Amino acid sequence: MGVGGVIWEKMLYFYNCKKRFIVNFVGEFTSKIDPKGRIVLPALFKKQLGNTPSSDLFILKEDLYEKCLVLYPMQEWERQNQIILEKLNPFNREHNQFLRIFSKGACEVTLDNVNRFLIPKRLLEYAGIEKDVVLSGQNSKIEIWAAESYQKIWDNPVDFGALADKIMNP
Repeated sequence: MGVGGVIWEKMLYFYNCKKRFIVNFVGEFTSKIDPKGRIVLPALFKKQLGNTPSSDLFILKEDLYEKCLVLYPMQEWERQNQIILEKLNPFNREHNQFLRIFSKGACEVTLDNVNRFLIPKRLLEYAGIEKDVVLSGQNSKIEIWAAESYQKIWDNPVDFGALADKIMNP
């Protein structure tokens, strides 16, 4: 493929990316886990999903940094995996280890007819969730925290101004 073909391929890629449905979750909600381990997706989050393809299908997994869970709409999960796979070499042991750890505990969950989804017991235990939870919109994902753990992260606040300066002005 000549240079023109490469440019055309990049234009098609850009066009297809623009057609993707990007969800931006905004809000923080408290809820309770029912005795079967189910939780209701807040109505505002459901509304923010809009009519995206597979809007009732999610991936739920352990967070990489905190003892909380992360809920990805299926399209966002696929986008994250595409980013990862573009950087990985399947013949590199460390890359395989990264992928294994990244996917650890991940499971597919589906909303039922009243917008509930089941959190597997192993994930509830990982996050220390027993009853009260906080669902926090974080751009294209939703974090699910045990209410006590979520409160603890705000008990010792970070100097947000200094953090923003460090990240935004390296």
